[in-house]
Amino acid sequence: MFFAFPKKLLLFAIIGLIGIVAYKNFAIRKTARRTIDFNAEKILMLNDNGFIFNTKTAAQKVGDFLEQNNVILGEHDQIVPDTSTPLYPGTNIEIRRAVKIKIEVDGKITEHYTLQKDLFSAIEESGVKLNPLDIIEPGKNVLPRNNLKAVVTRINVEEKAVEEDINFKTINNEDKALSWREKKITQPGEKGTREVKYRIMYKNGKEVSRVALEKKIIKNPITQIVTQGTYMKLGKAAKGQGTWYAYQGGLFAASTTIPKGNYAKVTNTANGKSIVVQINDYGPQGKGRIIDLDKVAFAKIASIGAGVIGVKVEEVLN
Repeated sequence: MFFAFPKKLLLFAIIGLIGIVAYKNFAIRKTARRTIDFNAEKILMLNDNGFIFNTKTAAQKVGDFLEQNNVILGEHDQIVPDTSTPLYPGTNIEIRRAVKIKIEVDGKITEHYTLQKDLFSAIEESGVKLNPLDIIEPGKNVLPRNNLKAVVTRINVEEKAVEEDINFKTINNEDKALSWREKKITQPGEKGTREVKYRIMYKNGKEVSRVALEKKIIKNPITQIVTQGTYMKLGKAAKGQGTWYAYQGGLFAASTTIPKGNYAKVTNTANGKSIVVQINDYGPQGKGRIIDLDKVAFAKIASIGAGVIGVKVEEVLN
């Protein structure tokens, strides 16, 4: 069983509801027109790069406000909201002032304006690609300021395998059958080869350190053998005193009995040390003195401070 609602009453209810909605919309529009008056004086806040001002203004837009208060924006400065934005009571205007820094990198110095809070971000913003190992001075987290100079040192590290020579050793042998003037190579030496893996560090393309990581022998070196003859035919021995003097600075001596150009074996009778010298001068003069050694030669068999020593002198005949 259904309840019969009068049609006229339903129609009046619908018309009344439509009227209420229309009235409310009208009231809202009327209120908005009454409260939003851009010419009215309003209070707003200006944050100019950290300096905060609360001020009154009747300006309609952000740009008008800046002009009225002689606030000048640089080419690279940033403002939020932008200059075309209408002003409402309580609007916050923030200006960020760009700073100019100098960047030295890859052999060049460039200038860049930035709003970044650290040098690392400012340098990358300028278009410079930074590598993880690059060094930034005075520091990647330093706050950029006007005319600050940032220096980027490029750091590169590579591992490189290099083949290197291994020097051979030399062994000296003696042969009594060979004359003392004869020396010959009985086994030629050959250099070896090794592979060394290095970690190399470069600063701005210049190598600054090299550390060997591993080494591998590719070819072993061959030892060189040198044979020196020791056979010496000696003349009659003479004993007496030996002295020294500064002359040519070598294994030379002066003698009154052995011709110039010939050789003599001189032995210190106190310690048994001996040398072979070439006679290149005449002397010495003095009783009992039979040879005057060059200072260099004398020092090989005795102390220079001794001055005079007992010697045995034998002329070398071969």
